[in-house]
Amino acid sequence: MSDTRTSNAPEVIEVAPVKSGDGEERGTKPRSLLQDAVNDLVRRPIFIISAAVILFLCFMAAFPGVFTSVDPRACDLSRSLQPPSADAWFGYDARGCDVYARTIYGTQTSIVVGVLSTLGSAILGGIFGTFAGYLGGWMDSLISRGIDIFLGLPFLVGAIVILNAFRDPETGARVGGIWGVLAALTILGWMSMARIMRSSVIQAKQADYVTAARSLGASTGRMVLRHILPNAITPLIVVATISLGVIISAEATLSFLGVGVQPPTISWGVMVSESLSRVREALHPLLFPAAFVSVTVLAFIMLGDAVREALDPKLR
Repeated sequence: MSDTRTSNAPEVIEVAPVKSGDGEERGTKPRSLLQDAVNDLVRRPIFIISAAVILFLCFMAAFPGVFTSVDPRACDLSRSLQPPSADAWFGYDARGCDVYARTIYGTQTSIVVGVLSTLGSAILGGIFGTFAGYLGGWMDSLISRGIDIFLGLPFLVGAIVILNAFRDPETGARVGGIWGVLAALTILGWMSMARIMRSSVIQAKQADYVTAARSLGASTGRMVLRHILPNAITPLIVVATISLGVIISAEATLSFLGVGVQPPTISWGVMVSESLSRVREALHPLLFPAAFVSVTVLAFIMLGDAVREALDPKLR
C-alpha cells in the first residue's frame, strides 16, 4: 500500500534576485553622491576632452624636456622673426628665440601660478566662509563686511596696485617675482569663494542630520568636519575649478601689462607682450602663446561646467 500521508515540510521556493534599473541587486548599499557624479562625468564628452587637455598641459609643465630639447633662452638675432619651419615648428621671435620651446616652458609658469593661487584662494575662502556661516552673529558681519570691501576693488586693478606697491625704491624693479604674482592673485581671489562657502554652510547647518548630531552631544569640531563640510564643500570645488582658468588668464594679462611675471622668467603673457610691438612684421610669435592661453582657459571652464552639472542634481 502506498503512503498517502501529506508531508508537513514547507515547500522551498527559489526567488531570483530583483535587478534595479541600473543592473544592481536590491539590498546592496546605495551609491553616494560622489559615485553618482563620477559615473555621470565619465559619460560626458566635454569632461573627457577637457580633462585630457588639462592632463596633457600638466604633463607638459612637469616634463618640458620630453617635448623639446631646445634651450628656450638660447637666442640668435640672425634668425629674428623667421616663420615656422621643420627646424622650428612655431618659428622664431624678434630676438631669435625658438617660439615652440618658449611656449612649452611657459606652461610651467601659467600652470603653477594658476593651481597654487586657486588652491590658496580656496583654502582661505573655505576657512573664512565656514567661520562666517557657522558662527554667525558679529563674526559673520565682520567677515562679510571685509569681503564687501575687497570685492569693491576690481580684480586686475587691485592686482596692479599690489604688485606696483612692492618695488625696489632704488632700481624700481618689482620684488617677489612669480611668488609676488601668486600672492596678489590669492589675496584678491578668496572673497568670492568665501561668500559661496558661507551660503553653503548656512544651508547645511540647518539640515536634520546636523540637528540630530547636536542633540546627541557632538562637539563643534566634529559637526563641522564630519557633517557640515562634506555637504557644503561641493559648490566651492566647482567655483575653484572654473576659477583656475580665470586665474591663468589673469596671470597672462598682468604679464602682458608688464606688472606680472618679468623676464627672464618665461610666461605666455610675457611672450604675448614681447611680440606685440612686432605684430605687423610677424604674427606667429603672438599667435601660438595666445592660442595656448585660450585653450587652457577654455579647458578649465569646460571642466568646471561639467563638474557643476554632475554634482548638482537639479541640472541633470
